[in-house]
Amino acid sequence: MKQNIILTKKSKSVHGTVHLTGSKSECNRALILEALSNGKVKVENMSDAADAVTLAGILRAEISDKRLEISKTNNSAGRNLTSDLQSPISEIDIGPAGTAMRFLTAYLTLQDEEVILTGSERMKERPIGILVDALRGLGAEIDYVEKEGFPPIKIKGSLAQRTNKISIKGNISSQYITALLLIAARLPLGLELHIEGELTSRPYVEMTLEMLMRAGIGHSWRENVISIPHQGFSEVSLHIEPDWSAASYWYAIAALADEAELFLPGLIQYSLQGDSVITEIMANFGITSQFKDGGVYLQKEAKPVVRRIFDLKECPDLAQTIIVVCAALGHEATFTGLETLKIKETDRVKALQNELAKIGVKLIEKGQVYKLDCSEKLIPERLFVNTYDDHRMAMAFAPLALLVNEVEIEDAPVVEKSYPAFWKDLESVGFGLKIKH
Repeated sequence: MKQNIILTKKSKSVHGTVHLTGSKSECNRALILEALSNGKVKVENMSDAADAVTLAGILRAEISDKRLEISKTNNSAGRNLTSDLQSPISEIDIGPAGTAMRFLTAYLTLQDEEVILTGSERMKERPIGILVDALRGLGAEIDYVEKEGFPPIKIKGSLAQRTNKISIKGNISSQYITALLLIAARLPLGLELHIEGELTSRPYVEMTLEMLMRAGIGHSWRENVISIPHQGFSEVSLHIEPDWSAASYWYAIAALADEAELFLPGLIQYSLQGDSVITEIMANFGITSQFKDGGVYLQKEAKPVVRRIFDLKECPDLAQTIIVVCAALGHEATFTGLETLKIKETDRVKALQNELAKIGVKLIEKGQVYKLDCSEKLIPERLFVNTYDDHRMAMAFAPLALLVNEVEIEDAPVVEKSYPAFWKDLESVGFGLKIKH
């Protein structure tokens, strides 16, 4: 039985300091680099997001003859999978961790073992075929265990590289591209990656290349071709910045509050994370961002919302946050760049349409353009929000407690995937919380 949480907020003002966990996106990349470098690359400020903890556990775990035991602790820093792989593994279950599925699919092709990589039921519905085809093109031996194009997959390691040139579509998922780039320097022939068509979520690819550079791995990027030669890693510590995706929910809270003054320590203005663009987007809603004292100060200022079109192609993880804020304010905006939302933890477009309907708002889809119709918007006394096993649905709708007397969020623990302290942090700035079993 799912554990729900009921949110209330008597005062419409929000003040306080919130310490955010490390970026899941940065941490997952750093963990793969730590393992590939045999410990030369160290990870500092490890994220406590469940996805990152799961990946760390897999990469640092002791492996038995029968299965991989996933550790849930972070106290084995510096160990790596390569040194642990002395006996065969039958199966690795990554649960709902989509990033781990993509990154490990590439990573495990370099290991000297045969592995079945699987996950949750939803994970088995999320496509992996584009990445598998690219790896097969390099020489990897990967087979589908159940459904063609989807996990679980059987990976036979010790990739015998037959070419360094492969092509991959750029408009499906940047994580496929990142998975390939992360292993490129360890490939005997290096990698020349040709990106076909438009590249979605470009900041995530730029993050990957910047982190590789910090770890001593050089590259060139000319037009649609990224090249990384075979080379070794440097000894370096990668410090993980707090999570800008998590920060976005505090920007949403500030946007819906009557008054807001918040401090988020550790965030930097020139971040590797593409979701730091939330500072620019939320400026349209009267939220100022001042970087000082080792973090960012958020303040709400009275300002009419004028911007009507939001292209979220490069920051799709912000989509639910921004769309819900617009809907709650009755701002009939238009959105583009949402193509990847349908293959996330859930079909996020459909989930948004279902839940926004509960406040009388329609998200109308016309091809690749989405428009809000707020003509029948209403603010109910109570609101129940289904989360569809999606952490971002829970956190995107939570700020509505500033407008609705009582908001019940289904499956409160779902936020552990990326922001385990979310409910506790809400409580620290004056939200009322009640667990419902």
